[in-house]
Amino acid sequence: MQESIYKFMKPGLVHFMAYPETMGGEGPILETLAETAADDFFTAVEIPRYKDPEVRKKARALLESAGLTIAYAAQLAVLVPGLNPNSLDEAERTKAVDALKEEINIAYEMGAVGLAFLSGKDPGDENREAAKEALVKTCKELCAYAKDKGDLKIVIETFDRTIEKMALIGPSKDAAEVAEGVGEDNFGLMVDLSHLPLQGETAEEALKNVAPYLAHAHMGNCVMRDESHPAYGDKHPRFGIPGGENGVAELREYLGVLLDIGFLGENLPIVSFEVRPMEGETSAAVIANAKRTLKAAWASL
Repeated sequence: MQESIYKFMKPGLVHFMAYPETMGGEGPILETLAETAADDFFTAVEIPRYKDPEVRKKARALLESAGLTIAYAAQLAVLVPGLNPNSLDEAERTKAVDALKEEINIAYEMGAVGLAFLSGKDPGDENREAAKEALVKTCKELCAYAKDKGDLKIVIETFDRTIEKMALIGPSKDAAEVAEGVGEDNFGLMVDLSHLPLQGETAEEALKNVAPYLAHAHMGNCVMRDESHPAYGDKHPRFGIPGGENGVAELREYLGVLLDIGFLGENLPIVSFEVRPMEGETSAAVIANAKRTLKAAWASL
């Protein structure tokens, strides 16, 4: 396609994945954010909670001065402590809701336009429907809390159910069912190209299943055929890594479906790279690889 990608999306970067030394909310946050802020390829950035309030203040000022749209990533807030937003134990579910409400507070503090998280573990066939109902209840509570504070999109990202994350959501049809059950105008879904092979879904089937609810998209790669590979599972290696699933052709297909369903366009949704350097690789090189891959995929549409 000859038209600029900036007419169709806000290219973004999941910063803490590209710079994993900052993933814990500490480390060279401001220094590495400054690199992203200075890179005029990006118009959006995704960040997690930073532990130091002063760092949060400086980070917001830096990103705003660069004109970057900020999205807030609360996936780690669920994964690291092992919270379960779809638990059938009400006390456990409420604990996850309370933690995510605090993440919403931080998202507003950072000036974010949306907050993404993921479901808890899949409980298996017998309790799956009840778990989906519990997740709908959680999402409704979070949407109401966010509305009371201002304007923030609450987003569930789909993950694998059988390989690494073992998440309830999960297959795109189940994700769409949950989104329909939530039924709030500040709720949506996120699909990640990295996760589709792990979910056993093509870009076309996954994106078309969630099209009415799609709010955010990620671009990346995974390894799923070789369990001995250091990037096996949900590790987000660079595009084109030997043994990986996604490169220019797969990203081209993904973007083509996003165009077909009307997701890309004048509303300029955030479409972010989620890529991580493996041992011996640098953040700068992996980010450059991602940008080249997107340029080549876009040009071939």
